[in-house]
Amino acid sequence: MSEENEQKKQKKSNAFTIMKDDSTDGHGGYGVGAISLENISPVIVDPNEDRAFVDMGAMHARSEVERRVKFLPNKEEVPNGKLYWIVWVTVERGDNGPYYHGVAGSEIRVDRSIKRAYKSMPEHVNHMDKSMKGHYIVEHMDEKSLKLLADFLREFDPVMWENAPEELKNALPE
Repeated sequence: MSEENEQKKQKKSNAFTIMKDDSTDGHGGYGVGAISLENISPVIVDPNEDRAFVDMGAMHARSEVERRVKFLPNKEEVPNGKLYWIVWVTVERGDNGPYYHGVAGSEIRVDRSIKRAYKSMPEHVNHMDKSMKGHYIVEHMDEKSLKLLADFLREFDPVMWENAPEELKNALPE
């Protein structure tokens, strides 16, 4: 399979969820008011390999970069960790169609040589929540990672990028 076909196949298999189910759909019983995470997708930004990709495993701390390491709560315990970002991207449907509603990046550091990694669980939970509420939290990300994220969002779905609020477009580099 050619590299271009492989990339197209990967893009299709890593689609964002555009519409979420309504947990209160008619019955009003168990689950009423429950939060649906069906319209949020984790994008892994890897500035080490110049790539960004959707990895739904991150919803349960099982993404490609999170596997086979023990997470520690102190960054100092992983001094040689490689930088990665899990960017929580929420998609909603507006008058003009689907758009990137919320985007929030959370840092992780991974040192495979010692099988240890760092991430702040409270930060990840908070950023996921903020993304679902339509916030853009990317100002703490490094320039290279911001560029990778911007390029990924633009190329992944040009319509969602076009429909996204100016606030997001201004927060990311050209």
